[in-house]
Amino acid sequence: MHLAFAAIVVAARPHGETAAIVRVLSEQYGLVAGYVAGARGRHLRPVLIPGNRVAAELSARSDSQLPFLKLELVESRGPWLSEPLAAGAIAWVTTLTAAVLPERNAYQNIYNGLSATLDAICHAPSARGWLRAVIAFEALVLRELGYGGTAPPAEADLEALLQMFARRGVPLERYLLADRKGDAMAARAMLGERLEKLKP
Repeated sequence: MHLAFAAIVVAARPHGETAAIVRVLSEQYGLVAGYVAGARGRHLRPVLIPGNRVAAELSARSDSQLPFLKLELVESRGPWLSEPLAAGAIAWVTTLTAAVLPERNAYQNIYNGLSATLDAICHAPSARGWLRAVIAFEALVLRELGYGGTAPPAEADLEALLQMFARRGVPLERYLLADRKGDAMAARAMLGERLEKLKP
């Protein structure tokens, strides 16, 4: 098996002394996990930042083997990691994606939604500009996985968006993250704490 595709890094977990198990989301193949050799070295560490766009090559000798993954950076989200709000939002949407999607099932709408949400986080002038996109992405994930979800109305102001974000945590925790909510909901809670500071 050999596949080449565009993808977004959504998670990287150290494996052994120098490698990592990396999960990427692609439009054609959905969530894909692979073994990345040398992942903790100076060259690959910046490539494996969650949210990065990459060119991926996946290869395996058999379906039962964990595939090898080679990644080449296309667009980095690294510059935004020094901004606490943007870093928290990137961490949350990628963590949610990695935690709830089944592997090897294509979710074109979620791929496109994640891509657009990351672009909004990185290019809107402030969190007021991208919070709506994050809430809409949460709604999209709930909807695509069969639990319904409503995007925020266009006229919603910051206070209304913050209230929607707070309320949305209940269905996310109950339906999508019931069995694995620890790390994922911790990432969301951290973002929520940072967003609360936007209140006048």
